[in-house]
Amino acid sequence: MNSIKSINFKNFNYRQWLMENSALVTLVALVIIAILIQGDTFLNTRNIVNILLNNAIIGIIAIGMTMIIIIGGIDLSVGSLTAACGLVALWVMNTTGNIFLGFMAAIAVGVVVGGINGTLASRFRIPDFIVTLGMMRIIRSLSLHYARGGGIMIDRSPELGVGGFLAFSGTRIFGGYLPLPVIYWLALAVLMTIVCNRTALGRHMYAVGSNERAANLSAVNVKRVKTYIYMIAGALVGVAALVEASRIGSMNSASSGTFYELEAIAAVIIGGTAISGGRGRIWGTVFGTLIIGVINNLMNLMQLPSFLVGAIQGTILILAVLLQQLASKKEKQF
Repeated sequence: MNSIKSINFKNFNYRQWLMENSALVTLVALVIIAILIQGDTFLNTRNIVNILLNNAIIGIIAIGMTMIIIIGGIDLSVGSLTAACGLVALWVMNTTGNIFLGFMAAIAVGVVVGGINGTLASRFRIPDFIVTLGMMRIIRSLSLHYARGGGIMIDRSPELGVGGFLAFSGTRIFGGYLPLPVIYWLALAVLMTIVCNRTALGRHMYAVGSNERAANLSAVNVKRVKTYIYMIAGALVGVAALVEASRIGSMNSASSGTFYELEAIAAVIIGGTAISGGRGRIWGTVFGTLIIGVINNLMNLMQLPSFLVGAIQGTILILAVLLQQLASKKEKQF
């Protein structure tokens, strides 16, 4: 028995394990540093919950972005789409007095826009960057036009009965400690992990990202896979929009969703997903999102200038891509 254990121990590939779990290792290291610097203040239950809550919306969007980047794509429209989905949801609720219809409207808008992005990118061979950049401008412009540069608030009058929508994000469970948005984020991470690892769509997604031509020759419907992935990502943006609209009770056509696409992409890349596609994990993105969240929180606790947050995030993003490039070169050498 001892010999078997020693053989397994000797054959363990530490380099491979570190590459696959770099985001988790980095997160643990950051938490240790935060504890050493801020101690009980960082470990306070309220502070930990705030970190999770403040990153739940980006976390949900980043799950869909992970799948898009795995197939070798990119989506710059998620921020504008978040605002649009939230505005449509609130308008439907205020008009019909039906919360369920508002939910369906937000997710439908996300799916339709995602389907358009995926179709234009896959069937018409327009680069994903151009398609989603154009869609980002179109959606933001339409949102601004509809809301006249302002926003929409949920109607809280008892007669309409849609004020209860605020409970969708405002409710806390487990003794009032854990907000529901965190549960939504983690539950969707579990669900999309199953989709990626246990379904044909997930296997085809990795195949397309690794080698699109080989996947096509292997009878994988590349165009359909890409379109479906963009539609799933759009649906997740719709859910994130509902969480945000419920949390603050309104949506603004100008400011809501601003820079969400950049934050989501950063979380995905820091989480270990290859920018070239074909490799990545949902939970890596969850850890990547938390890495950004812990850094932001630690800077706030240390009362460092908030203007430096973007610089630090950008530096970490560049370093993450650099490490990916170095790791891929070593793999090619072997």
